[in-house]
Formats: sequence, structure tokens, C-alpha cells
Amino acid sequence: MTAAQPAPRTPFRAAVVGTGGIVTGCHLPALREHADRVRLVAAVDVDPGRLAAFRDRAGGAVAGYQDLDRMLADERPDLVLIGTPPALHTAQTRAALHAGAWVLCEKPLCLSLTEYDRIAEAERSTEGPYASVVFQHRYGSGAAHARELLRGGELGRPLVAHCQTTWYRDADYYAVPWRGRWSTEGGGPTVGHGIHQMDLLLHLLGDWSEVRAMAGRLVHDIESEDVSTALVRFANGAMATVVNSVLSPDEVSRIRVDCADATVELTHLYGHGNDDWRYTPAPHVRDEAGRATRWRAPAADLPSSHAAQLGGFLDALEKGERPPGSGPDARRTLEFLAALYKSAFTGRPVAAGEIVPGDPYYRTPHGDHPDWAPNAPKEQ
Repeated sequence: MTAAQPAPRTPFRAAVVGTGGIVTGCHLPALREHADRVRLVAAVDVDPGRLAAFRDRAGGAVAGYQDLDRMLADERPDLVLIGTPPALHTAQTRAALHAGAWVLCEKPLCLSLTEYDRIAEAERSTEGPYASVVFQHRYGSGAAHARELLRGGELGRPLVAHCQTTWYRDADYYAVPWRGRWSTEGGGPTVGHGIHQMDLLLHLLGDWSEVRAMAGRLVHDIESEDVSTALVRFANGAMATVVNSVLSPDEVSRIRVDCADATVELTHLYGHGNDDWRYTPAPHVRDEAGRATRWRAPAADLPSSHAAQLGGFLDALEKGERPPGSGPDARRTLEFLAALYKSAFTGRPVAAGEIVPGDPYYRTPHGDHPDWAPNAPKEQ
């Protein structure tokens, strides 16, 4: 694909699709933080009351629409931020791309590798706009610093890692009709919650090569899982454990990577700053050359956030370059999720690159497995 051309106008014209909590609470503040570079011109929502409340909160001349195609035709935005339920993401992303708008979409970008490849086809056919997925935990000074140290070999060779998203969600949470269903959410805590930490793990350690997983429906009466675990081998030889849960009263999000010369650990819940990262030197490490001193968090503290990611997205838009969190980078995380589900449901290891067209897990995360596909008997 040829490089996209920079958008011809600044501040860029932005539109939001969906005006619920994630857009109001995260995307709107992010847009305000970058008000010198981007201006919100339109909002789309099928609920007129919710749309009106959002427009009042957004202030300014934000046009309201109940139809996405009409908004795209009337407003011609440079970028579209999507915060609707997951089942709508693929169609809305493709519509925005075909209208010439770049896209920053909430996770998951889509529900399957089939859908992802349809988005990639839309990118190729438009030869310009790109679609990126919101993975705000990659961003911020602490994450950037850790990745630089790991990728540069400063901590020694990565050996053992742990990725934990142990949260708690009650029955009321799953009373929302689209949650816990394969066709509308795409899975349980694996895709709806743990996806952020797993993406960050891949962002830090690079390509994965093999997954061995388990999943269970232990508490909630839903189609998808409410807990999953995995063992992962990375291309660099490192091995990791992954735990995703919505059954855990003591909630925590954690990434830990043990390297030959140090351990780096991040402990937080929904976002992190520099102080949430900790570096522990191995006993043999001496600091005569100031090596361990370089591990300290940078002086500037930019927390992970939608605003931090939007800043990088706007940088790419200004240059006409593919933004981070898009293309093969986004597909790698989605393929990892598909492999986790396939391994969990088939009981065998899954290798990177194994899930291709014709594989049932390429088309849908449950792979039509009789114990997990919709309308199949639930586990007792």
C-alpha cells in the first residue's frame, strides 16, 4: 500500500460514533486535550436523548446525527472515533474508511480475523485512510520507556513473563444485552477486558509463536467464558502466563517480565503512570557504569490514556503515515486472541500463523465448537 497523504487541513475535523460512557468519559477529554490540533464537529448516536445530552456536554457547534452515512456525507470528517458496541465496529470502520476518514476505534476493532481482513481490504481499496484500535495502555512515558529498555537489551534477554487482568463483574454487568455474547461482544474477559494487558505484553515482547490455553464458564450464565488462562511462547524464547478473569474481588492489572539482568513490573488497574513501573536488578548486576540508573522512569510523566494515544494518532495523520496500533500490529493481537480461544476449546497448542481462511476460528472466536457456540448446552 502506498503511504497515505497528509490531511489538507488543521485543526483536523473529528466525529464520534456512539455517545455513551467511553466516548463521553475518555474520547471527549482526549479531544479537548488536543484542541489545538483537532476539532469535534459531529456526533452520531441512534438514541436521540443520549445524543442530545452529549452535544450539551461537548459544547460548541457539534452537529448531531442518527445515521452514520449521512454524517459522513455531510461533514466529511478527517477522523472518526468509534465507541459503539463491538459488533458494529467493522461496518462502521469500513464506512468511515470509504468516506476518506481515518479511524480510531475502541477495542476490539472487530470480532474475528475474517472481519479484520475485510477492514484491511477497505484500507487497501481507499489507498489513504487507516484504521487503528484503542490500546491506550501502550502509551504514556512509562510504557514507552519499558519497551525501549526491553527491545534495546538493557535488561538482558527476556525469559519469563506474567500478564494478569483479574477484575470483577457481577450479574448486573451482564444484564446489558450485548455483553457475554459471541455475536455482539466477541467473547468474555479475554477480548473484553484482558485484551489491553495482552496487547501490552505483545507490545513489549514482540511476536508470539505458540499458545496453550484453557477457558471456563464458572459463574456467569453467558455464552462466552468468564475466565481464561494461557501459556505463551514468544519468538525470542521467552515464556509467559496469562490470566483473564471477571471473577476476582481483589481487582488488579499486572505485567511482569523477568529478564536476565532485571525484572520490570507494572501494577495498576485501569491506567498507569511512571510510578506504577518498578525495576529490580538481578543480584549480579552492578551499577558502576550507571546501567541500573538508566532504568529509572523518565523525568517527564505522561500517564497512559486515550489522550496519549490520540496524540500519537494525530502525529501519524499529520505525516500521512500508518498510525501505531493498526495494520499488522493490530492483527497480531487479534490473532493471539483467536489462538487462545482455539487452544482453549480444542485442548491443543496453536501456533502463530495457523489460523487461516477455512479454519473455523478464522471466522468466529468460538470456532463453532459444540460446547461454546451459541445455543449449545452450557457446561455444568
